[in-house]
Amino acid sequence: MAQTVSEALEVLSDQDAGAVIVAGATWVMRAQVRHAPIPRMFVALSNIPELGFIEINRLEISIGSLVTHDVLSKALLNLPALRALRQAAACSANPGVRQIATIGGNICAEDFAAADLVAAALCLDATVELHRTNGTQTVALADYLELRTHRRTAEILTRIIIPMSDKCSAHARLTMRKAGDYPVVIVSVSAARCSDNTLRDVRIAVGSVEATARRWTSLESALEGQLLDPAAIQSLAATHIADFTPREAAGAPGWYRIQVLPYVLHSACVDLRGQLEGNVA
Repeated sequence: MAQTVSEALEVLSDQDAGAVIVAGATWVMRAQVRHAPIPRMFVALSNIPELGFIEINRLEISIGSLVTHDVLSKALLNLPALRALRQAAACSANPGVRQIATIGGNICAEDFAAADLVAAALCLDATVELHRTNGTQTVALADYLELRTHRRTAEILTRIIIPMSDKCSAHARLTMRKAGDYPVVIVSVSAARCSDNTLRDVRIAVGSVEATARRWTSLESALEGQLLDPAAIQSLAATHIADFTPREAAGAPGWYRIQVLPYVLHSACVDLRGQLEGNVA
């Protein structure tokens, strides 16, 4: 039970210990279900108070990596620009898990493709702060995710930084059966408010379709300056689905993830349009 970030890093730096970080540990507890090996040692971060903060100013919101989904969803209630992240935090997993699972754990779990908060943070241009024994580094979340499996230096993700803006954002997900299931498709969207109902500065992030969430950059470019028409966007998205190589998993086959992806995007765009038109609180 580490009491400071430095203490945790000291243990992680000992290669012989084979230590792994845990926060809420909701993903680690399912390791046997996934037939994943159990690490020899866990370094728990839950006793480090400086990782459980949320700071908001006019330029950015800074979220400590130990902030739970439940706390985050309530803290963002009156911040419409961060609606996608609030929705992701409020609908992930189930109420019990949301009170324990953390945003840092959502981002750092390498083999958790269906992490709701990752797609939402991506569409909001998030960056992450990493602490190491030799200093601190801030990197774009997209870059961190791309290199996550290759990072072997002892480091701890301490906070997530999201710029404040006047954009609107929305989050949508699809499960196979019921609430609590892992979503088979996740889509988060953000765009600038434009009086002519066109899309500007578009961000679309897709999760659960591939092993790692990522931006749908080709579709973003195609939508720039286009009207916010959910049906038209769904049709256009169908012409860009070849951008993805879907993962196969017990929850849903790859072909199904691709087939329903445009539909889930449509749901997010309906929400986005309601915000831009002033019909959604």
